[in-house]
Amino acid sequence: MTNQYKILIADEDEDYRNGIINYLQKDGHYLTCSTKNGTETLLELQRFSPDIIIIDLMLSEIDGFEILEKIKSQDIKPKILIYSALTNNAFIQKAINLGADYYLIKPTSMQTIENRIIDMLNSANDNTNSKRTMDEKITNIFITVGIPAHIKGYYFLRDAVKMAIENPSIINSITKKLYPSIAQIHDTTASKVERAIRHAIEVAWNRGKIEKINSIFGIDIYSDKEKPTNGEFIALVADKMLLDA
Repeated sequence: MTNQYKILIADEDEDYRNGIINYLQKDGHYLTCSTKNGTETLLELQRFSPDIIIIDLMLSEIDGFEILEKIKSQDIKPKILIYSALTNNAFIQKAINLGADYYLIKPTSMQTIENRIIDMLNSANDNTNSKRTMDEKITNIFITVGIPAHIKGYYFLRDAVKMAIENPSIINSITKKLYPSIAQIHDTTASKVERAIRHAIEVAWNRGKIEKINSIFGIDIYSDKEKPTNGEFIALVADKMLLDA
């Protein structure tokens, strides 16, 4: 990235605000601004006109959900990264429905925050709506089946599904090609990608949403006593996406 992007950090916790600002200012790619409540945030959205807003949902005066609703009604919309201690799936789903691009649970590493920022900027530079639409559809499937948006496996799975859609044969080389490709994107190892994806699938099954899982795919293929392999689940979601295209 060679441009300087404007980022607004909205959080009542001064330590969180300053921590993110100090980290992002290290290489000069970002121009930052911060606010400590909802009223200030709405004012700065107009004045500062950020490319990205990093926002905690638990703001005083005007909460984060109301701010998301106001952003959704505007002609010019920043990319939105939720950074919150709220872990309830209903809150996560509501934020996604209101336009949030990513949902991170506090605390997480500054490197993870910057990685999500880079993802959003890359998405914003895509002049078509296809990537955004695909991300939204995959997100809706994952949340419906019970895969929470704050775990690493969620993002690895999303990348895996998109790779399987673009290149269906990659599912036959999941260990040699798919895991290493995702690992390279996220600066991690293939084994960690494999474990995180397996954990994400186990979370969904342990939550007992088998009826919802089967309803998504239209057939009763699983019970609460059996789980798909990573490759089976990735292929299943990818096929679902292709059939619905």
